[in-house]
Amino acid sequence: MDKFFRLTENKTSIKQEILAGSVSFFTIVYIVVVNASILADAGIPLEAGIIATVLTSVAGCFIMGLFGNTPIILVPGMGVNALFTYTIVLGMGLTWQEGLAVVFVSGILFTIIAFTKLSTIISESIPLSLKEAITVGIGFFLTFIGLQKGGIVVLSKETYVALGDFSEPTVFLTLITLIATVILFSKQIPGNFLISILFGTILSACFGQLNYDFTFKSVDAFVMYKEVFFAMSFANMIDIAFWTATFSLTMVIVFENIGLVFGQVHMIDRPQRYNRSLQANALSTITSGIFGSSPTVSTVETAAGITAGGRTGLTSLTTGVLFLTSLLFLPFVRIIPDSAIASILILIGSLMIQNIQHIDLNDFSESFPAFLIIALIPFTYSIVDGMAFGFIMYPILKIVLKRQTDVKPPLYIIALLFLLNFIFHSLH
Repeated sequence: MDKFFRLTENKTSIKQEILAGSVSFFTIVYIVVVNASILADAGIPLEAGIIATVLTSVAGCFIMGLFGNTPIILVPGMGVNALFTYTIVLGMGLTWQEGLAVVFVSGILFTIIAFTKLSTIISESIPLSLKEAITVGIGFFLTFIGLQKGGIVVLSKETYVALGDFSEPTVFLTLITLIATVILFSKQIPGNFLISILFGTILSACFGQLNYDFTFKSVDAFVMYKEVFFAMSFANMIDIAFWTATFSLTMVIVFENIGLVFGQVHMIDRPQRYNRSLQANALSTITSGIFGSSPTVSTVETAAGITAGGRTGLTSLTTGVLFLTSLLFLPFVRIIPDSAIASILILIGSLMIQNIQHIDLNDFSESFPAFLIIALIPFTYSIVDGMAFGFIMYPILKIVLKRQTDVKPPLYIIALLFLLNFIFHSLH
């Protein structure tokens, strides 16, 4: 195992990797129910959607662990699942079976890009300022999600967002757990994140805030899942709507994952694993359509496992195994409260924004497009839309300042594709 995963070479151990994989799992396990509920809006039965999400996550983590050998966690992505349900199925009128076919074809196109020089060309054409801005923007986005989950930030009709009610148990429990998390992390206590999650869960139980829901029926769920597994429909593959959806989804998953994978392999200081990790990501997308889910992405919660010490594919493999066992213990997994997860997301966000120091803030043509990405990823609640504004503005500024040589030709194409994506959404 040491030789296969190169544990010694990466200054890690089996114990450290398993611990990191466990942290990643408990940080991202919420996706099982959340993704299933979004798939249900597309017409996929909730129970079947839960199984589809779990199996897709297992396949993604195994592919990344064994093929990519990085601690990146692949699960159905938030934002991309909304694109699948609310745009492709409900908006464009495709059935969910046809939507799964779109996911499958998009995965094939993504794989072609990842296994050819196209991925290198695309990666090298993206300037450092934009790459670092993506990481920083995701950091703020992750923090925003954590603040929402913990009730510290809430919806406001007057100001859109506002400070939550500190008399609410969730807010109080989140703040206490956050303090404990910061102390554990700053003291560099081994397994600090996992300890924090357990502490937050026990604390919520003491205050009677856990939702003990044991109504999940595995047998009935698997019967329903038979109608979802390999249910892709290519009957209307010649329709323009099918290929418009395919183009849109492919563009989103390619650009989103290029940014995410880039940031994550640099977090573990293993940039040489970028290509293999991106290829694993692409292969995982193909399995998403087969298992009956929206596409997988290199989830931002990967940072939890990395920060906990994950350095190799054994981390993601561990997460995959835990996802598989979650089918047996799903009622227990579902009781982990938001207050226990929120503090982890907030702290990870604070770590990711440190990349802003690598952006040349003295060069306006570099800093302003980066600023747009950083600001609009959390403000639009979309990694893709936030990236789009920065990628479109970058060549515009360079042209205005007569510094076209700073822009590589592929970046113009990328900017145009992002612009076309905006136009597409405005027309639908």
